Amino acid sequence: MILYIKNMVCDRCKMAVTVALEKLGLHPENVTLGEVKLKEEQLTDSQQQRLHAALHELGFERIEDRKARMIERIKNKIIQVIHNSGQVSQKYNWSDVLAEELHYDYNYLSNLFSSVEGLTIEQFIIRQKIERVKELLFYDELSLSEISWKLGYSSVAHLSSQFKKVTGMTPSHMKKSRQMENTRKSLDDV
Repeated sequence: MILYIKNMVCDRCKMAVTVALEKLGLHPENVTLGEVKLKEEQLTDSQQQRLHAALHELGFERIEDRKARMIERIKNKIIQVIHNSGQVSQKYNWSDVLAEELHYDYNYLSNLFSSVEGLTIEQFIIRQKIERVKELLFYDELSLSEISWKLGYSSVAHLSSQFKKVTGMTPSHMKKSRQMENTRKSLDDV
């Protein structure tokens, strides 16, 4: 049986869901972002209710709808690349990657995402990149040009322009003011 779970955005999420499932006496075989393969072929109504409560308590929820699952898969792929990979290449072609990974035409995925989320896939990607920039600025280990390169921006100016559009301030200003603690969001809120 495969469960689709919303708001799983990191390795700690996978661990939390695994622990919750095991506490319920379920047997997860494989846990990835947004998806859990169980040894069980079916869940009783009681198990489903307990699962719903356990996931809700952790800030997750089961996704039953096919379109919602598809959107969650799109989000998870974007988050995985931006937040969990070492570097995003400037030549990274999101439309090709998403179409290939999800086995759907990119136009279909784009229209579905926009109609349900109220923003485009590109806007979601930009928001994720900006959250990653905030994180990297907060840790103060990389220069702005290193952050720009790491996230696949063509230049520091391009990064700064997008950053200001989204946050209302430049990366340098945010770094100096140290207001980042109040401006950073959890990934599932982006």
